Amino acid sequence: MRPILTLAAKDFRLMLRDPRAAVILLIMPILLVLILGITVGGAFDPNKKEQLRISVVNLDAGLPADASGFPDRPWSEILIEDFSGTADIKVEMIPTREEAERLIQSGERAVIIILEADFSERIHRCSFVGEPFKLNPINPLNRDGMNVGEVSVHILRDPTQEVAAAVVEQVVQVALMRVVIPWMIGQAFDMIGTDPFMDRMEKHMPALRGAYLLLPKKTLGDGMQKGISAFFSKYNFRGKTWAKLTNSDPPPPRTTNRSAYQSDGSGTIRRGAIRYQALVPSYTVTFAFFLVLVMGWLFASERRFGTLVRLNAAPIARWQLLIGKLLPCFAVSLMQGFGLLFAGNLLFGMSLGSQPLLLIPVVMGTSFAAVGLAMFVAAFAKTEQQVSVTGTLLVMVLAGLSGSLMPRYLMPEEMRRVSRVTPHAWSLDAYAQLLTNPDPQIAIVWTACAALCGFGTLFTLIAWWRMSVETG
Repeated sequence: MRPILTLAAKDFRLMLRDPRAAVILLIMPILLVLILGITVGGAFDPNKKEQLRISVVNLDAGLPADASGFPDRPWSEILIEDFSGTADIKVEMIPTREEAERLIQSGERAVIIILEADFSERIHRCSFVGEPFKLNPINPLNRDGMNVGEVSVHILRDPTQEVAAAVVEQVVQVALMRVVIPWMIGQAFDMIGTDPFMDRMEKHMPALRGAYLLLPKKTLGDGMQKGISAFFSKYNFRGKTWAKLTNSDPPPPRTTNRSAYQSDGSGTIRRGAIRYQALVPSYTVTFAFFLVLVMGWLFASERRFGTLVRLNAAPIARWQLLIGKLLPCFAVSLMQGFGLLFAGNLLFGMSLGSQPLLLIPVVMGTSFAAVGLAMFVAAFAKTEQQVSVTGTLLVMVLAGLSGSLMPRYLMPEEMRRVSRVTPHAWSLDAYAQLLTNPDPQIAIVWTACAALCGFGTLFTLIAWWRMSVETG
């Protein structure tokens, strides 16, 4: 036992002297997880449906005092309901103008819609007709659609995200049209047949005065309204809402499409957690196998300086030499695996699942498979250059094939089956059960651990055979 520990201590000291190993194995995966989490975010969540986000600050003071009948709530609520009634739109309510301005200045939002205090009052004044039919009417229409300034909608834009801002602004235009146009049509139609309307018609059609001898003014006015309704039979001009105007069913309420803005995410860096449930295990697995390079460099340097030949000539068994070489890399791999999971939980707010203790055999199995593969490459590579080229290529190919670099649910079904030839895929299966499945399938976890141990044993035996041939 003493020769094994002596060899392990020597190699461990050599590894600590190499700053490249520390950067690659410990710091680099955390940096990559952080960068990917910020840039791609929810793309790594297989259950997430992409939605267009409309950020809104609602400062609306409510309907004017003279409003009666319709609507029964502030116009801002009707507009926000129109946004959230669309399946592919998520409405984010931001509490204050100051917070909205901060989000725009920092580039966290491309565009934010502010409904000013007099929004309902100005929407209520929108009309196709002027005085005396409507008091202080507003014409909100222009060549581009809705003149948002006329209805007290203020749009904050990030000039560096023009395309995203343009998309959101078009959605806002459509929603405002669906809210305002039916209201304007309904008001105008209600005025048909009223005394002011008939008086105005008399100026253009003096013969109407004679018609009043046969029909009362109100009866004639009601007839006009019914006649127009019959002519446009596919529409209900009295509706005042888009669904009633078009004689269609209103969209079902989608309360889940509306949420309050959360200024802070989970974890120390406040960036949210769900994305890291996939990112952390993916890069834990990927960088575990970078031990191929570390161990390969150790073996190559010992070959170059002749220490490997002297170790083979020393009075120790070959299995002792093999275990002595394996232990320090296994210890480093364990520190890396547990360290990344701890960082994921502490820094990124990642959950460790309902059974965190089962992560221990998964990390150990992954580390054993990684160390076995490292021994395999080290036994065949002769120089540092061969280790760098062969090891890097092997690690990246296996990572890509297994789904470590790209979510496995995005891979074709046949490629998912092919990925089973890699230890990475088995490790990812176990992590997926423990970190993303609320009811993990324990049998899958233990099967994956057994497969990882099988890979590690196979790689180690091949390395032992190769070393026997090399020194025999």
